Amino acid sequence: PPARPRRALLAAAVDNWPARIYVAVVAAALGTFLYAVLLSPDPGFAGIWPLLAAAPLSFLAAAVSLPAEFGLPWMSTLVFTAGIVLAGLVNAVLIGRLTRRIGGPAARG
Repeated sequence: PPARPRRALLAAAVDNWPARIYVAVVAAALGTFLYAVLLSPDPGFAGIWPLLAAAPLSFLAAAVSLPAEFGLPWMSTLVFTAGIVLAGLVNAVLIGRLTRRIGGPAARG
């Protein structure tokens, strides 16, 4: 089935502690951003934290969401959030694979 390669690929994002901690940091930064944008009267620079947490791939999300700012404002938030999620997921997979390679069998969850 085609779901197996994707599942095996994404398993690296959650099967060891460094990758799990990274996913938690990105999720907390993204949650803070969404709270500030959707519920706070003045979000300020709330987008900085998820941008830095999921860097360097998150800079692509910021570049793609910028043109949406001139159209529908909610579209910019949606595109930015999706970009941060994807960037964080790719980074978590890379961290997980690096942890496996460096640590060997003892580094697994």
